[in-house]
Amino acid sequence: MYAATVAHCPPGHHSRVKSRWMSNQDIESATAQVLTQGGDTRIELNAAGVNIYACGPRPDPALVQFGSSTGSVISSTGFQAAVALYKRLYNRQGDYHAEVERQRCELSALSGASRLPGIDVVFAASGTDIHLFAAQLATLGQRTPLQAVMVEPAETGSGVPAALAALHFATRTSQGRPVTCGVPLSDTPLQPPLGVKLRQTDGSLRSVAEVDAEFAAHVNRLMLADGRCMLVMTDVSKTGLLAPSLACATALRQRFGDQLTVLVDACQFRLSSEALLGYLSQDFMVAITGSKFIGGPAFCGALLLPPAVAQSNRMVSLKVLADYSARSDWPPGWLPAKALAESVNLGVLLRWEAALTELRRFRAIPDHVVHDFLQAWQQAVTSRIAQDDSFEVLPVLPLARSHANGLQPWDSVQTIFPFQVFKPKAGGGRQALSQEETAHVHRQLRDPQGAFGAPGTRFQLGQPVLCGLQGGEPVSALRMCSSARLVTESMAARQPVDKAIAQAMRAFDKLAQLAQALR
Repeated sequence: MYAATVAHCPPGHHSRVKSRWMSNQDIESATAQVLTQGGDTRIELNAAGVNIYACGPRPDPALVQFGSSTGSVISSTGFQAAVALYKRLYNRQGDYHAEVERQRCELSALSGASRLPGIDVVFAASGTDIHLFAAQLATLGQRTPLQAVMVEPAETGSGVPAALAALHFATRTSQGRPVTCGVPLSDTPLQPPLGVKLRQTDGSLRSVAEVDAEFAAHVNRLMLADGRCMLVMTDVSKTGLLAPSLACATALRQRFGDQLTVLVDACQFRLSSEALLGYLSQDFMVAITGSKFIGGPAFCGALLLPPAVAQSNRMVSLKVLADYSARSDWPPGWLPAKALAESVNLGVLLRWEAALTELRRFRAIPDHVVHDFLQAWQQAVTSRIAQDDSFEVLPVLPLARSHANGLQPWDSVQTIFPFQVFKPKAGGGRQALSQEETAHVHRQLRDPQGAFGAPGTRFQLGQPVLCGLQGGEPVSALRMCSSARLVTESMAARQPVDKAIAQAMRAFDKLAQLAQALR
């Protein structure tokens, strides 16, 4: 009952919690506290008051955020939505389970999934948890231990391979249970997943044909040997890549049918309703979160199950997920969910409330307006990286998605821009920053004291991601990202895209200064 016994837990669900009068300030403080709960150890705050993604539980209006590929600090609008829900529950004006079902219906509608009747939505504390859920659904009731094929962990998440192998991926679960990292959830662990590299050792891209061929070879071998397999298609990776291609995933599914489970890792949620519906229509499971492109607080995820997959799994046992899931995370029709605890995870509920508020605002903007905004921002950012000697782009391929209406949707526009940072080299020329130096300038960008000890505008970019070797040493790339919040907040303030572009240029200016100081 971990998530149900947090401080200031609303009495709307558990009558044994004694109600007391709380001021608006008390309500906000309690909300901020709950927003840090109901997840694994990654959500814990450090001495600086931020989690592993350098995000705190309260709005930070002075921080200009371009780091949505990692995570975003909750917005003022999102925080107030979470506060309002907490207050409603605390005052017994709402029921926890009813609120979960409301969110389930709203997420289905806003994502576009509801346009395909029979879709089921399963809530989870994180994208890593979703991978665990999907792998378990794919393997339950089968004799052969499942093995997944995925992109390399550097392009997804460090805990994903463990989750796909049914291993504990942290030292505490979202249900608050202490566990040992790397230990199997049950007596029948799954096979470790096979990883496919998307880049060469120097960070350059492998060809689509080469990557697809390796995915296909792994799947073909596993299907011939074991008769089943799980393909994880990433849309998109940490550096903005889609792999394997939609054509490859579709061809493999057509060849092997239901014996091949396909999970689309769309945890970045950088895709349109049409693209999402296209995946679900092919009976692909889809993993999404509200904490990346959408801009909600970190650690709120959902697994979208197409009708055929949902129907075939509604009677399988879920006991193995008891440490990671509660009864209300699953739709009412899932009878096996009764084996799970009826615990309350207020943290996930409030984080999804903030995320749904952001998604609702974003969906209200016409697609062509979003497309034009993102395209203008893309052109400006791409040009700056190309023209500044302090930076060098990490190559990213155009996004190839299928859209039935034939229109050019907003999700065809690149929104993650990975790049390396360089410093002047003694004797002339330039030198790529080391991993440590890249992490240093990334932290300095958001330092309250500014770049050089004086207060100034603070910026948050996507955390450094390993991008290969140079001179035999590992190097990292930073990521400049656009997001749904960048669009909606600009529109709400009636500011043209030029203002958002100017902020991005200032972030590049400050980053170049920091690199120069490392001379």
